[in-house]
Amino acid sequence: MRTVLAACALTVALAACTSAPSPTDATDTAAQPAPAETDALQQAVAGDWRDPANVARDRYRHPAETLAFFGVQPGQTVVEITPGGGWYAEILAPLLRDNGQYVAAVVDPIAVEGRGRDYQQRAKSGLEEKFAAAPAQYDHARVVAYDPAAPVLGTPGSADMVLTFRNVHNWRSAGQAEGMFRGFFEVLKPGGVLGVVEHRASVDVADDDKSGYVGEQQVIAMAEAAGFRLDAKSGINANPKDTKDHPNGVWTLPPTNNHDDADDARYQAIGESDRMTLRFVRP
Repeated sequence: MRTVLAACALTVALAACTSAPSPTDATDTAAQPAPAETDALQQAVAGDWRDPANVARDRYRHPAETLAFFGVQPGQTVVEITPGGGWYAEILAPLLRDNGQYVAAVVDPIAVEGRGRDYQQRAKSGLEEKFAAAPAQYDHARVVAYDPAAPVLGTPGSADMVLTFRNVHNWRSAGQAEGMFRGFFEVLKPGGVLGVVEHRASVDVADDDKSGYVGEQQVIAMAEAAGFRLDAKSGINANPKDTKDHPNGVWTLPPTNNHDDADDARYQAIGESDRMTLRFVRP
């Protein structure tokens, strides 16, 4: 059933991609996978190795449609930036295991001072343990540790795609966004794709804004300043129910649910945050 649902969702998404020639439209046809590659993506999304708690969030994160929009397909080298607990790694690493390369770029704990070092070490170790525990899916995955103050994500010009999911707000608040986007540009091949999903603010926000949201034009400006060209936008991860005025920012909403129990029904009805989904190309 999961495979059928994923196939249907991806078919709808790809059908919507056929009439959008401009970056302001939902998507375009340039980066869409071929049918056989679409099948491989469907199979990875439907994989029975995925954590059921992660699968439950597919209705909010739309992995099949999102990855198809970015143009992910076997044979590529794909770098995912700070994959956390491996939500997308569960899809990308098996998809690229036998044909391609999945690279998890994590913050090097040694490059971080104070309590942040322990946090980054736990994140890195947790991901490595996840990979080691399931070699059938992750034995070919690579973990690369980078210094967020001067990120080197791999050999220059070695990646077909860089993906980042809901990280830009953290880099902005830490003063690292400019360097991160330069790092993305350096590791990508000419013609390579940068895919960005981020919580979308209603208007531009200050660098030190604590809501977790970022203005869409702010993200576009950062990417363009690093040398990227905006190729397409998508509404795949949009949520018009998100009013973006929550007391604890995006963390008020699922999956963090930082709210009073009495307000739970209200926030569950909203669901996860409204998110921009942007595809950039390195010229």
